[in-house]
Amino acid sequence: MIHSFSNTNVAFRYRNNGELRRANYLFSFMASPLLTNIGIKAVHLSLAMHLPIKWLLKNTIFRQFCGGETLEETSGLVDKLGKHNVDTILDYGIEGKDDEVTFDKAVPEFIKAIRFAAVHQHVPFISLKITGFARFALLEKIHTGDVLNSSEREEWQRVKQRIDGICGNAAKYGAMILVDAEETWIIDPCNELTEAMMEKYNKGKVVVFNTYQLYCSGTLAFLRESIYKAQKAGYLLGAKLVRGAYIEKERKRAIEYGYPDPIQPDKVATDRDFDTAVELCLHHLDTLAVFIGSHNETSNLKAIAIMEHLKIPHNDKRIYFSQLLGMSDHISFNLAADNYNVSKYVPYGPVKDVIPYLMRRAQENTSVSGQTSRELELIKKEITRRALTN
Repeated sequence: MIHSFSNTNVAFRYRNNGELRRANYLFSFMASPLLTNIGIKAVHLSLAMHLPIKWLLKNTIFRQFCGGETLEETSGLVDKLGKHNVDTILDYGIEGKDDEVTFDKAVPEFIKAIRFAAVHQHVPFISLKITGFARFALLEKIHTGDVLNSSEREEWQRVKQRIDGICGNAAKYGAMILVDAEETWIIDPCNELTEAMMEKYNKGKVVVFNTYQLYCSGTLAFLRESIYKAQKAGYLLGAKLVRGAYIEKERKRAIEYGYPDPIQPDKVATDRDFDTAVELCLHHLDTLAVFIGSHNETSNLKAIAIMEHLKIPHNDKRIYFSQLLGMSDHISFNLAADNYNVSKYVPYGPVKDVIPYLMRRAQENTSVSGQTSRELELIKKEITRRALTN
């Protein structure tokens, strides 16, 4: 059983010296909120002025957090991670689109990724967001309970067909679909659609996972309700557990619109509910599969301690651990070395299209307490270790 994730030799063995130095420079930059904010503004300004910054982005932040611009480019990283028992979650990272043509064009790209996964043993998951296939305003209208007009009803039907087509192909080719988190003010139609896909395809094996954001105060209760609903309807639940990604946006909107803040009062409450959710799922493996998406060392150690207590094998195919590419390698690779099921979340796509994702990673590493300092500490420790042993 793992008691810590401090072995940097294991954590960074897939990175050569040059890659470690680049990571060191990047996280040193992101350690400064001032420099990070200046960098983000400079990127947006450069894009607005059509300046040629693609090369710079691709060889710095893109290289750290993304797999490539195409599936073909990403395949090298898939193989590299796979050599160390770490799987890949493919995420076609195009965001911010809001038209039917783009939504329709995205479907074959995801089916292509599913077929790619079918011939690459280290790609068990494909990640998608409902907002990659539906207008945000449409989801918001459904969430509020407003009556759709005939055109909107047809539009919503097309959304369902897109998601069903992707999930059906995943079932056919043996891949699993992670339906990613969304904002709370559009979450009801996203949950309803995902539950319909689970009921249709999660028979005997989990194909579709819904995401449970435990930084929301009502999520733990919703998870319990989801377990009961799946048991009653006779399908397996796919539960992807995360803390959450939209805290500032959620709190700002709650103030603007005058409704109760949906976010937990503090990090202690979020951590408590996350760990409770993990334990709840590990005690219900007869009716679900759980995906533990966490960069928190304590939560991961608690999860493996519960598995040990329940005598659950490390590589039980109903339990998956995951971290983002370019972050928390000390958790991912030490878990993988001890034969746990581990996947890295790997976005891919044209540099200009994944910029929103990259900017979030930069902001997250600046704002999350201790995240960048911890990454830097471990990278520097491994650089020093290699210098002393060579």
